[in-house]
Amino acid sequence: MDINVTASVAGRESLVSSAAIFRGEAGNPLLAPRGVWIAGQKLIVADTGQNRVFIWNNLPDADYASADVVLGQESATHTGRNGGAGVSAQTLQYPSGIWSDGQRLIVADAWNHRVLIWHHFPTQHGQAADVVLGQPDFAHNQPNVNGIGASPAAQTLNWPYGVFSDGQRLWVCDTGNRRILFYHAIPTENFAPADEVIGKASFTERDYEPLSPIWPYAVRVSPAGQMLVADTQYYRTMVWNNWQTAFTQPADVIIGQPSFEANGMNQYGLFPAQNTLSWTYDAFFYGDGLFVADTGNSRLLWFGTVPDQHAAPADNLIGHADFRTGSENANTRYGTDKQLYWPFSICIDGDRLAVADTGNHRIILYQLTETPLWS
Repeated sequence: MDINVTASVAGRESLVSSAAIFRGEAGNPLLAPRGVWIAGQKLIVADTGQNRVFIWNNLPDADYASADVVLGQESATHTGRNGGAGVSAQTLQYPSGIWSDGQRLIVADAWNHRVLIWHHFPTQHGQAADVVLGQPDFAHNQPNVNGIGASPAAQTLNWPYGVFSDGQRLWVCDTGNRRILFYHAIPTENFAPADEVIGKASFTERDYEPLSPIWPYAVRVSPAGQMLVADTQYYRTMVWNNWQTAFTQPADVIIGQPSFEANGMNQYGLFPAQNTLSWTYDAFFYGDGLFVADTGNSRLLWFGTVPDQHAAPADNLIGHADFRTGSENANTRYGTDKQLYWPFSICIDGDRLAVADTGNHRIILYQLTETPLWS
């Protein structure tokens, strides 16, 4: 379903040339999708509200198109938490973050407090995962293994929402433990311990620390080695110029806040501005710059170059006609191609930008201009 897209901001050229909207399968639509990924021609969507993952082996050519594979359920139309039964290698409960290189698939199974890995790309509905992280086996699903209040360890997880890999290494946003776990290689065995931790001094700490990402929801690493962390609770996105320094040093730059001590939603303003954020849940590198999912303001912010100072103003945006508008769907009851409602997840592959437009229960696939421009 192709749709014409006009400029996002008066006086600025559009970041996108076209958009297509996908809502799932006919009679089997998406419900609050909070994860999306493109790998070549594959489109992978975490249908979070219905505890399943949709996979299209080729990008859909219609608004409602049948998925090739549905994970997390015995049938493509089932939606229950853990399939309405007990947790297993075939089930999901509130899946969120996704990563894939087209050959492997990694899913943050958030409410089962685990990450699932398929080392061979799934080809059948309800296909079992090969490896589980965060739990000793596929039959367990309590936070930090031993339940609420249990201390974290190098092998445990508590509400993991984000995953990312560069094809070799793996980063996991262990959101409930307020940290990011790092694995030197994508694990091949269940309950593998992380090799290093970001945001805490050790694997067993879980207290708040003012200079660490206290609520990391997404992590991204660029081919050049820069790292982004969507630090949701502090309404900021954190940037390290070199991902390897994140284990021992604070971020080099903060997007959305003027200092490490600041933590105001829209910097305590009633309306958003060109340099503020509200409940940011994702970010993604593109070219020399980056996009930030400013989820609470129902918009995507575009920075033409990676900022080198705190609270830098964005150059352009998608979702609203100006930087001062923050309401979802801009005074319409239902979203259009130009409007967003709580975008939780973004993914860029080549010049294609996929957005999980969560509040509108849909995925939008934008064609980016070859070089984003602004006046």
